[in-house]
Amino acid sequence: MRLAAPSLLSADFLSLGSEVEFLNSSADLIHIDVMDGVFVPNISFGFPVMDAVAAVSKIPLDVHLMIVHPERYAERFASSGASMVSFHLEACQDAGVSPLEIIGTLHAKGVKGGIAIDPDVPVEDLFPFIGEADYFLVMSVFAGFGGQKFIEKTFDRVRTLHEEIHARGLSTPIEVDGGVGAQNADALADAGVEIFVAGSAVFKASDRRAVIQAIRGERSL
Repeated sequence: MRLAAPSLLSADFLSLGSEVEFLNSSADLIHIDVMDGVFVPNISFGFPVMDAVAAVSKIPLDVHLMIVHPERYAERFASSGASMVSFHLEACQDAGVSPLEIIGTLHAKGVKGGIAIDPDVPVEDLFPFIGEADYFLVMSVFAGFGGQKFIEKTFDRVRTLHEEIHARGLSTPIEVDGGVGAQNADALADAGVEIFVAGSAVFKASDRRAVIQAIRGERSL
């Protein structure tokens, strides 16, 4: 199954309520990028926006923490209505925190925990957490900025991770974020991607619903 998770980072912030209503009727997940200005240069959504979106969302919220010390905030986002929370392996390493500790905290709140990596982190670094993480987020651009060009080596990285998961008899979903759209969704699905985060490709399209359907594999564009 291919799940479309449009990123609110590319939405019209002055009409956020309407944007969420559109996603309620069109998408599978709502992707919320949380940036702190430290782990990445930009600053985005915090708890007030998260709470507001959760109040009107009818589909699961997929939160991506691009922050230092994710262990301090994962539980709060889980309590704010997230169904899925991913955090960066690099941030855990810098903080000296085990990703398994954060996943345990999320599981205690009934929330799925995912581990994310940037394009310069070997995908093999995720192997020790196969069977522990609920999903993996392989960034196809560098975290922190919307509208970046898709990095082509992502296909091989996803394929390598997917093959290792499959070799262990598991089916842990792989999510990809950055430069994703109708033009590469089929190839990403062939490599093993199940969750597709698309920002500009959806929100800047003349026919947003058609793009989401194409990402899901329901139609061609």
